[in-house]
Amino acid sequence: MAEAKGLKKPVTLKSELATMLGEKELPRTEITKKLWEYIKTNELQTKTENGKPENAGKYIVADTTLLAIFKNTKSTSKSGKLTDLTSMKEGDTINMMQMAAVVGANIES
Repeated sequence: MAEAKGLKKPVTLKSELATMLGEKELPRTEITKKLWEYIKTNELQTKTENGKPENAGKYIVADTTLLAIFKNTKSTSKSGKLTDLTSMKEGDTINMMQMAAVVGANIES
């Protein structure tokens, strides 16, 4: 069988994410899929920034579990945009487009 490459190659998860997902290694695609399953199951989406959870919309509401993961995120994209979630509080939101930065900040490089 060919070795997995790119997004399908397993990566090592940092402790908070590993604890949440119950895995030490997963491909990025599976990390994202499992995070979205958690978000949808726990109705942590909202249509407005810092709005109340309503299980729909482009914003993700940080609960205690997600907050531990989100707070690890401080990165700069290739376009130079800074994503710094280190001072988030429970109930704050992130835009779903920031999920790639969250995943990237929670894996070992």
